Amino acid sequence: MIATDSMCAVSWRARPVSFVSLMTLYESNYIRLRGLVREPAELCGEQVSRVASDCDLHLAVIERSRYTSVLRLTYLFEDAGGLVAEPDLELRVYHDARLLEACRCARRQRHAGLAALQSGLSSALGERWRRNMLLNKWLDYCTDRGHRFAQAASAAAGREDGVAAAHARD
Repeated sequence: MIATDSMCAVSWRARPVSFVSLMTLYESNYIRLRGLVREPAELCGEQVSRVASDCDLHLAVIERSRYTSVLRLTYLFEDAGGLVAEPDLELRVYHDARLLEACRCARRQRHAGLAALQSGLSSALGERWRRNMLLNKWLDYCTDRGHRFAQAASAAAGREDGVAAAHARD
């Protein structure tokens, strides 16, 4: 059973655009990512989620280590100049802490509402808040549209083969 972000404990002292609320937002982002990917630590390579009611959602593992992974999540659109990635988010997954942070997104905002929000948040904390609110809402939207990514069968099979080999030695 996947927990919902309504189960995230929020301090009564947390105010929007504060460090405490940002950490709660990272936790909510991780929970929402689990709606697209059952186990984020098992992701590898590039994947595309295709559903009839939305654009193709592209996910790529850029970097992977024991405790973190860096992912790229985007839609790709045809434009006169070629393919355009939007929104184009770079995400850091903290596997042990179960947090997901939007580390980077394209600086230019085409949507007037997002541009207005961006201009009102000038601090580094405000920038992080903006990116992660965008991620939070977009993950929710993608899940509602039916997007899902397959687990890395080769990673799971490799672990099972390793376990079977260890049992065979015993």
